[in-house]
Amino acid sequence: MSFSSDIKQELNKSNSLTNKENVKFELIGYLITANTNVIKGKNIKFSTESDYNINRFSKLLSNLEINHDIDVNGKTFNIVTKAFDIDKLEFLEIRDEKVFLKSEIEDIGNDGKAEEKKRAFIRGSFLGAGSINNPENSYHLEIVLSNENNLEILQNILRYFDVHTKELITKNRYSIYIKEGEEISKLLALIGANKAVMQFEDIRIQKEMRGKVNRIVNCETANLNKTINAAIEQIAAIKKLQKEGKFNKLDDHLKEIATLRIENPDMSLVELGKQLKEPVGKSGVNYRLKKIMEIANGE
Repeated sequence: MSFSSDIKQELNKSNSLTNKENVKFELIGYLITANTNVIKGKNIKFSTESDYNINRFSKLLSNLEINHDIDVNGKTFNIVTKAFDIDKLEFLEIRDEKVFLKSEIEDIGNDGKAEEKKRAFIRGSFLGAGSINNPENSYHLEIVLSNENNLEILQNILRYFDVHTKELITKNRYSIYIKEGEEISKLLALIGANKAVMQFEDIRIQKEMRGKVNRIVNCETANLNKTINAAIEQIAAIKKLQKEGKFNKLDDHLKEIATLRIENPDMSLVELGKQLKEPVGKSGVNYRLKKIMEIANGE
């Protein structure tokens, strides 16, 4: 199964339907998504390819004593219920052949019970039309809503919980999305996908560690290339002095470091300094090699 399917399966199993108010708010979350359609103003149809999802949606309706029918069309499961029954749900209205969320849902309070209802609402919207990429590949969580009104209200409620999303609105698509790993983790924790949060965070940590290792390796490679290129220039300068008969005119300190460099082209400045009869540090070696290059260049 996909990472999205695993999360939805976890949410189905870990969230009971004992609290009627939470059930109602989760159902409202389902109904504002793009997978819900109004048919001739009389019926509401929810469609999904997930059997876990259709079972959950059916249980929500049954728990609230809302009659419904289920049919299967190929790989797609459909649930159809009367629009009249949905009208009974607070915070929803049907107009222009769409289900609209009323802004009053944002003002139900900020105590523990109100926040629990809002979390149920967010959970329902994710179950209804949410998806998340495998975090091994990239971070991308998206929820597709049925209209811009529903999108804005869902965003506002997520901001209340300090979860920040971006929006994508085109002619026929209204979606909120998150590409930051920390924000995705916050949303998953908010809707009660605790197992998924642990798995997601484990993958995040591994990816960050791999990234750090790669940066260190790249940095070391860059430093090595810099050292090699410098050594090539130094050796070229020394050979130029030898060819022009100027090498023996160098003082003893310069001749000693020049000979060591020719014999040890891949040795670092620190290591070269240790090989001298009278060892010097990195800056001392660097000074002598620069002096050789200046002489070779006629400076």
